[in-house]
Amino acid sequence: MIERSLRELADHVGGRVAGDGDITITGINSIEQAKEGQITFISNPKYLPMVNTTEASAIIVPPDIKECKKPLLCIENPYLAYAKVATLFHESPYQARGIDEKAVIGKGAEIGKDVSIYPLVYVGDNARIGDRVSLLPGVYIGDDVSIGEDTIIHSNVSIREGCRIGDRVIIHCGTVIGSDGFGFAKDGKRSYKIPQIGIVQIDDDVEIGANNAIDRASLGKTWIKRGVKTDNLVQIGHNVIVGEDTILVAGVAIAGSTEIGNHVTLAGQVGVAGHIKIGENVVVGGQSGVTKDIQPNQVVSGTPCIPHREWLKSQIIVTKLPKMRKVLSELESRVKKVEAHFGIDLEDKYAGH
Repeated sequence: MIERSLRELADHVGGRVAGDGDITITGINSIEQAKEGQITFISNPKYLPMVNTTEASAIIVPPDIKECKKPLLCIENPYLAYAKVATLFHESPYQARGIDEKAVIGKGAEIGKDVSIYPLVYVGDNARIGDRVSLLPGVYIGDDVSIGEDTIIHSNVSIREGCRIGDRVIIHCGTVIGSDGFGFAKDGKRSYKIPQIGIVQIDDDVEIGANNAIDRASLGKTWIKRGVKTDNLVQIGHNVIVGEDTILVAGVAIAGSTEIGNHVTLAGQVGVAGHIKIGENVVVGGQSGVTKDIQPNQVVSGTPCIPHREWLKSQIIVTKLPKMRKVLSELESRVKKVEAHFGIDLEDKYAGH
C-alpha cells in the first residue's frame, strides 16, 4: 500500500495545505464514496455542500474555499491535481514480460529492449519496435511499421503497413490505424478505387481511444501531432492533419484533407467536412456540422456552425415557435374577417409591394 502525507501530496502537485499536513493518505476516491484515509477533490461547484459531509480525510479544493472542518489541499486546478495524485497512487512500475512464444515476429523486425509482447501478437517484416513497448494480445503490426519507446498498444489494435507511431503513445482496444482512405473516382455510374498509398503518422504523447479509425493518406500522410487526445469512436479521414494538444470527443468524424489547428476541441458527434481548415484554439459545440473554414480563437455551434452566442439565441427562438405559430394563425383568422367585412382581398391589393 502506498502512503503519503497530505503535505507530500501538496508538494507533488504544487499546492498548499490548510490544516493538518501530517495526516496519512492511502488512496483517492470520489467525494460520495471516499472513506477515512482517502483524499477526494472538488472541481465542480455543485459538490461544494459535501465538503463537510464526505468521509474523506482530506479534500483537494480551489483556493477560495476556506470554511471546512477537514484538512485541505488548495490549488488553482483541483482537477489536474486529482489526476496527478491518482497517478501517484495507481500507476504500477513497468515490468517487462519479454516476447511470448505464441507471438509471431516477422523477418527483419527490430525489437527493442525490455518489451512486453503478449500471446497472439503479430509483428510484420521489417517492423521496428522501440524499448519498453507493450503489445497486448491480438495486436497486429504490419510490415515496415515503426513504434517508438514506452508506447502501449492495447488488445486487438491493427496498425497497418508503413505507419509510424511515436514515443509514449497509448492506443486503446479495437482501433485501426492505416486502413484505406475513402477515395473513389466516378467511372460513369461506377466507383473506381483510388489507391491509398500514403501512411499515418502519430507523434509523441498521443492517446487514441477505443474503436477509432484513422485512415492512411492517399498520398503523403495523415498526421496526428504531439499531445492529441481522442475519445472512443472517432473517425479521421485520409490526409487529415490534427494539430498539437487537440481534443476529439466521442463520435467526431473528420472528412479527408481537412486541417485542424493546435489546441482545438471538437465536442461529441461533431462532423467536419473535407478540405477545410479550423484555426487554433477553436471550440466546436456538440453535434455541430463544420462546413467551411473557421478562423482561430472562436467558440461555435450548430449546423452549419455560427458563433456560439448567436446559436444560443436561435435555440431560444426555436422553443417559442409553437406559440408564434398560434399567434400567426390567430392573426390570419382576424385578417380574413376584416377582408370579408370590407369585401377586399389584401393579398391581391398588396401583391408586388
